[in-house]
Amino acid sequence: MAANPHIKFSYEDYKSLPFSEEKQYELLGGEIIMVPSPRPRHQIISSALEFELRPYVKDRRLGIVLHAPLDVVLGQGEERDVAQPDVLYISTDRTDIIEEDEIRGAPDLVVEIASPSTADYDRGYKRSLYARSGVREYWIVDPDAETVEVLSLTESGYELVRKCDRTETLTSPLLAELEILLEDVFDA
Repeated sequence: MAANPHIKFSYEDYKSLPFSEEKQYELLGGEIIMVPSPRPRHQIISSALEFELRPYVKDRRLGIVLHAPLDVVLGQGEERDVAQPDVLYISTDRTDIIEEDEIRGAPDLVVEIASPSTADYDRGYKRSLYARSGVREYWIVDPDAETVEVLSLTESGYELVRKCDRTETLTSPLLAELEILLEDVFDA
């Protein structure tokens, strides 16, 4: 019998994968994607952003900041996708989406740090997935160009609010008064 590429992987297929501390997977559009281990620069930037976000959120009691690897399940039934955003924020009034094994529902903010192997998904499928699921704000970080795109959810999808480079201060429509000096993030 010939292979049938139209058969999609299910959430149950994804959950049946053997646990691995070395390998990270996502379920996107019915395909199981193995995400390669991030480069050191990716991790440095991710840590720096989380380091800036966490005290801002904690000091104001706004919610919680988490980081990959952590399953974020979006959608219902057969249409479920599982992403592993690099950094995410969930507001206090939405912490009920935090389950014992995973996040079930859209975080308020998702940060993806693009790499050569993930950039197409981050700017394409994941952008649509996050918008469709109700993620209110999406940051796409480009380590090579040293930029951050801040996208805000509108009725018709994401709208680019601002594209900041390393010389600028990142602000967020979602998190009033947040200011992150990007030079500190890219030089961390």
